[in-house]
Amino acid sequence: MNSETRELSDLPCVAAVILNTNRRADTLACLASLIADGYPRLRMLVLDNGSTDGSIEAIQAEYPEVQIHRLAENRGYAGNNNVGLGLALDAGADWVLVLNEDVVLGSNTIERMLEAVEGDAQAGIVGPLILHHDEPLVIQSAGGRLGAGWQTIHIGQNVDNQGQFTMPGQVDWVSGCALLARRAMIEGLGGFDERFFYYWEETEWCLRARRAGWRVYFVPAAQAWHKGVQRSYHPGPNTTYYWGRNWLMMLAKHHAPPSVWIVALAILGRSLLSWTVRPKYRSQGPHRDALLQGVVDFARGRTGMRTSV
Repeated sequence: MNSETRELSDLPCVAAVILNTNRRADTLACLASLIADGYPRLRMLVLDNGSTDGSIEAIQAEYPEVQIHRLAENRGYAGNNNVGLGLALDAGADWVLVLNEDVVLGSNTIERMLEAVEGDAQAGIVGPLILHHDEPLVIQSAGGRLGAGWQTIHIGQNVDNQGQFTMPGQVDWVSGCALLARRAMIEGLGGFDERFFYYWEETEWCLRARRAGWRVYFVPAAQAWHKGVQRSYHPGPNTTYYWGRNWLMMLAKHHAPPSVWIVALAILGRSLLSWTVRPKYRSQGPHRDALLQGVVDFARGRTGMRTSV
């Protein structure tokens, strides 16, 4: 597909969905990269979660073509993005680009993703090569695979980008910070599982898509730079809570075989034990408590937002 040689009406309509909560500078930079990307049939939607930093006013002033939707409630990454998916489909989108506000796209990223899967009607989800924003030549994710316990493994993580990934290919999942989803897949499959609230939702969506016969692609010629996860990234205890609880939720939802459960529970158990008894990990007490709460909440069937800390 070459957008320069095709009629505009023949190009797929792409709607980009960006969540924003008091991240004015990042969101403006993300929007600037979308415009610089140059895709001609692009709609841009920003869903604002009660920002008080002047985000809405700044976006309206600099990018009046952007549709802004004020969220009535915080339904988490999964639920808030589902609002965006619905708005994008209502606007006639053939594909929806889910973007974190702290992502900057490279040029022609959208066209390159679409071009890579143009001949595959079962391509449901497409992701670009994700690089570290603070280390622009270092890979953050070249797509992902599931390990023996269905743990998420980023392909190529923290390796220098030397052009080693050259061809589009199928992967188990792609990073939710920049993810292109086909309209037909969204309509048939539904959006993100809102019970997850935050974390694992894109992995579960990709797994659900593949099990329904859709394919998930990684396209290395398309590139994006993500600010939020540096090489030295250390998530807080709240993330640890969702990491543990939602991992178990995904295993249960997709009826993981006993061998997968054994590996996953061993990893979780080892983390809890290390954070409890090993002297060098004593400072990880808040993470231990958060993970334990996540496991207990899973056993009790508690989903959505973490209700207590």
